[in-house]
Amino acid sequence: MAAHTHAGADAAARRDLAVRAAVEQGLVGGADSAEPLTCLLDTVGIRASAAALTSAFADALAPGTPVLHAFAVKAAPLVPVLRLLADAGLGCEVASPGELALARAAGVPAGRTVLDSPAKTVAELREALALGIAVNADNPQELERLDALVGAGPARSPIGVRINPQTGAGTIDALSTATSTSKFGIALRDPGAREWLVRAYLDRPWLTRLHVHSGSQGVPLALIAEGVRELHALAEEINEAAGRRQVDTLDIGGGLPVNFASDEETPRCAAYVAALRGAAPGLFSGTYGLVTEFGRALLAKHGLVLARVEYTKTSGSRPIALTHAGVQLATRTAYAPAAWPVRILAYDAKGAPKTGEPVAQDVAGPACFAGDLLATARELPRLAPGDLIGVPDTGAYFFTAHYGYNSLPRPAVHGFTVGPQDEVRFSLVRPAQRLAEIVAEAGGAHAEALL
Repeated sequence: MAAHTHAGADAAARRDLAVRAAVEQGLVGGADSAEPLTCLLDTVGIRASAAALTSAFADALAPGTPVLHAFAVKAAPLVPVLRLLADAGLGCEVASPGELALARAAGVPAGRTVLDSPAKTVAELREALALGIAVNADNPQELERLDALVGAGPARSPIGVRINPQTGAGTIDALSTATSTSKFGIALRDPGAREWLVRAYLDRPWLTRLHVHSGSQGVPLALIAEGVRELHALAEEINEAAGRRQVDTLDIGGGLPVNFASDEETPRCAAYVAALRGAAPGLFSGTYGLVTEFGRALLAKHGLVLARVEYTKTSGSRPIALTHAGVQLATRTAYAPAAWPVRILAYDAKGAPKTGEPVAQDVAGPACFAGDLLATARELPRLAPGDLIGVPDTGAYFFTAHYGYNSLPRPAVHGFTVGPQDEVRFSLVRPAQRLAEIVAEAGGAHAEALL
């Protein structure tokens, strides 16, 4: 526990240094500044999470076991992030043509890329097979398409089938992928499904992988591990029926939950590996190569939204701070606050942590709808115009997945590192969106089209 706390303290110290430096270097500022909002990524923290993942599995696996840790691009679809993770030894898991284009722009090789999606087109499948990208088929109809594309010969790409182990939901229904009626994969416990799957593999010698993704935010480790155990058992059954090692690789997905309540990084990758070893010890015997598809767990803790407080007011006796960070960056929090609560950090106009007697206040965003709230009745030092709020743990699925409500522009994203003398260096990851770009995306070049 002490090691966890220390790591969190180090990250918090880097974060506070970065906030002050962001103000000093003009990345964000007070009322007279043109920059009311920016987003930061802790490069050292991202590398540390990647190293924790790779080392946890390397320590548990039999020597020489092939393993690919493929980052789920949807969690942070930013080319410099994908390039950083590739430099740390990770590949990419993509679920759309856009995500594949991002992975390729980051220089991720086809052999370190996995294509998952429940609605792949023929064109997407054809491209993936031509490039040698691994494909996980979602359903019987997709498998029939692959029959036509692969033909009788061996497939250039590793191909598998995604199963839904139907092991149950976590605390967030919308993110639970292993329920009895999940839209993903072949429902393993439906009548006749298991027998159909075994026969599908025996009829297709080029099917060499099995895939499951049973975890996500709100799903406990034991339930995630149960889904992986079902996957391993099915692979053993298929190989026994085939009389050979037809399935040689298990893609166990990702979905490790993240602690949004404090700076402590829990659960750790080592705890996840321990849960897997308890549920499916054969997974680590070296019989099967492994693929993982982590996203949120690698990026969330290393992102920070930094926004100016523009105005403060009182309504119904409750103080309200109106800021520039809201639904466009924290979409899930605005629409499902109970499932996606965020922490709020208070800073003064110079970027120093704000002190003072805590006061219950709402922290609101800039969008024109009543639910655009980051926090309600949150106890914080009383915020004033020109102060800054920080929203930590937002490096995945928050500002990386901008929501264009009110045509609010995408903010700039900067990576940062802290030197030995506490000097902070920023690198531009994504520039702020210009208003001209918003107009172009909204059909500005076709203004007369409907007249």
